Amino acid sequence: MVGAIRLNGLDIGSALRELRQAGRQTASTVARHSVMSKSKLSKIENGHLTPSVIDVERILNALGVPEEVKAEFLEAARVAATEAIAWRLYRRLGFHKHQAEIQAIEARTSLLRLFQPSVVPGLLQTPEYARTVLAGKHLTEDVLDRTIGARLQRQEALYDPACGFHFLMTESVLRWQIVPRAMLATQLDRIISLSRLPNVQIAVIQLGTTLPEPPTSSFVMFDARLVIVEIPHCEITTREPKDIELYLAKFQRLSAAALLDDEMRSFVTAIRDELLTERETP
Repeated sequence: MVGAIRLNGLDIGSALRELRQAGRQTASTVARHSVMSKSKLSKIENGHLTPSVIDVERILNALGVPEEVKAEFLEAARVAATEAIAWRLYRRLGFHKHQAEIQAIEARTSLLRLFQPSVVPGLLQTPEYARTVLAGKHLTEDVLDRTIGARLQRQEALYDPACGFHFLMTESVLRWQIVPRAMLATQLDRIISLSRLPNVQIAVIQLGTTLPEPPTSSFVMFDARLVIVEIPHCEITTREPKDIELYLAKFQRLSAAALLDDEMRSFVTAIRDELLTERETP
């Protein structure tokens, strides 16, 4: 078996299969509710694919197992609590499918915290901005369109008052001219508009601000149960409580130095006006 995780001496894939069969659920039903293909579920159950912690949690949620059973399985899966998945793998499997996986995680999240020092967060992106960012991943036109569509569909969660969103970004994110000035100005307008939603908080750290530590890689926290970190060659996922505490503390320290609410909106508006003025200058 390839990198199989053991659960009390039993391959976790086999244990998941036994749970599914005991519950008289079909592989097709469980796969659909786990946001994965039937083929992937089959590979996990037969030990041909090592499941991520996220995979295990999704399958257990689909099976509707008691919390104590879920805790036992997830503890076994935490043998590999921190995993790194190369972007080239997502490219091969389909970025649009990864968007669906993230959406499934977001759907079970009460408070999402996201720090971004490089680009506008995906949940806040306009279609034009998203297309430019994703085009750099060398996707086919069909996959690019499907990925953008999946990303825009994820944004519908912003309008669900049951879920809170705290976005923290650096001023540089608002100034990088990844898209033409007019498109960037439109993107900034969207940030301003979304910041008025009652469940959405957007904060900006000004350049020149004295910080307690350097802003490093982007990361997103799903409640206090999962953190995903993006670095140039891969995406790192961790459920390790001590790691989660580290990222939460970092988010809180950086947030303390950021502009919020009307102060933030005035600041972003000024940058937008600069962009439009520069565009109009002969």
